[in-house]
Amino acid sequence: MSNSQWNTPASLRSLLNELVSRDSRTLTAGECTFSTRVAEKLKTLAYFTHHPEHLKLHDAGLGRNSVLALYKNPTATDTIVLISHFDTVWTEEYGALEPLAFQPEELTATLHQLTDELPEDARKDLLSGDYLFGRGTMDMKMGLALHMALIEKASLEQWPINLVLLTVPDEEVNSAGMRTAVEELVRMRDVYGLSYKLFLNSEPTFSQEPGDPKEYIYSGTIGKIMPAALFYGKETHVGEPLKGLTATYISSFLAQEMEFNPLFKETNYGETTPVPVSLQLKDLKTSYSTQTPYRAASLYNVFLMDRDASEIMELFSDVAHQAMSACNDSYKKICEREGTEPVGEIRVMRYEELLEYAQSKIGSEAVEVIIGKAILDQELDDRDKCFKITDALLIECQELTPATVLLFAPPYYPAVNTSEDPLVIKSIDLMKKTATELGTHVDQVHYFNGICDLSYVHYTGTATGWTAYEHNTPVWGKTYSIPFEAMTELDAPVLNVGPFGKDAHQRTERLHIESAFVRLPVMLEVLVKSMCSEVAEMEPVIS
Repeated sequence: MSNSQWNTPASLRSLLNELVSRDSRTLTAGECTFSTRVAEKLKTLAYFTHHPEHLKLHDAGLGRNSVLALYKNPTATDTIVLISHFDTVWTEEYGALEPLAFQPEELTATLHQLTDELPEDARKDLLSGDYLFGRGTMDMKMGLALHMALIEKASLEQWPINLVLLTVPDEEVNSAGMRTAVEELVRMRDVYGLSYKLFLNSEPTFSQEPGDPKEYIYSGTIGKIMPAALFYGKETHVGEPLKGLTATYISSFLAQEMEFNPLFKETNYGETTPVPVSLQLKDLKTSYSTQTPYRAASLYNVFLMDRDASEIMELFSDVAHQAMSACNDSYKKICEREGTEPVGEIRVMRYEELLEYAQSKIGSEAVEVIIGKAILDQELDDRDKCFKITDALLIECQELTPATVLLFAPPYYPAVNTSEDPLVIKSIDLMKKTATELGTHVDQVHYFNGICDLSYVHYTGTATGWTAYEHNTPVWGKTYSIPFEAMTELDAPVLNVGPFGKDAHQRTERLHIESAFVRLPVMLEVLVKSMCSEVAEMEPVIS
């Protein structure tokens, strides 16, 4: 193909190496500059030289930007949105090899001298010569490279369909890139007269269990939500322990009820969510002293398929009431044994109840001042700000204590599934057929199990489904929000077709070379061309 930069296995590999070499770890300066470098690469394509207005950066906050690149066929309205993220997790686990973490060729070569240090599975893959190692090779700069090659080829061959390349920062932490891009996608749809037909992500294949060698196509993505709790007991000196009540003692009862609780499991299409686990449990003392820890915070990870935020809050409340009832009973028995009176009975309340109480007691302006101080604290992330706000409000309302306050902490990823969509069914059959022709095999998974930005399109929930999240997330509308209403307008189905790799977020992260540079370019081209209205007139991809 004349004038092609990225549409051979060798040139695509070179593009990936260049993208990986640009450090874009989440919340670093590199993440801020990476989008400009991608835009500069895309500007070298003839299409964007002639249509510079179709290539733009979109503000994602904190100096970061998403890249949106539109290939617009003059006669087409059908549009596929190609979604990827360019941020990566950090690299300290590489140890002495950290300087090579973003140099895949050099890292892979160097690992051949250190095979005894690798896990057996990674050692075998290294020696096979079938894998390229490095941070971001699998998760997910290969997906971005594939999309760049796809939009290049579509523009050169003038495919009768529109493509929007969207690559975003911050997927690994809060998905600020995708959340801020949603309304821009709606705007582009209206300005350019686009009809979104498919949201196509190319996150890599994730193993369903350790050692799983299979490749998958995903027709949805699992959801994630984080119920949290602020525990407030009664302070005392360690020499008089029963004059107080430690928050650590209170929190242990909810931890026992929440962790691994099967009530939060969901099963759909024969797939089951992992059980909840604790992501954080800490007391809020900032330094050592002989005062007992009377405030603590916990954060729990809950995966979703069908449930929404309101349903999770109801279930979380039920579990918390059960846990605190057990705590009260146990605490009373201890007090009876020691011949002392309890400091009080632990109540359970939601953040929205605490907020309303505080507003009635000290006034809305005073509450806004408290919230504002926490929001402006640059040393705190959104999760810590949620706890800081709740803690500060409860300090002003100590007559409510001892108490356990229930809340949500960011991020929230709604579950999405379009397995029953006719276009998705047809596309998956086509991908399976194409993979077979290319000498491999892929299976369908209904929920991508790695969390991805597809959660912010095709939202089918009701307004009441997200109300509990808005009302019980202390930083909502301040430092964190989700464009639920705009998400409902992006109602096209979703699909994830990406390369095979292993060990995302690990020192042994690696990408399967043939899958990435040989098979996936063909599979994605076949998929896009199958959706072109003039597909019969187009050249076949596989002869």
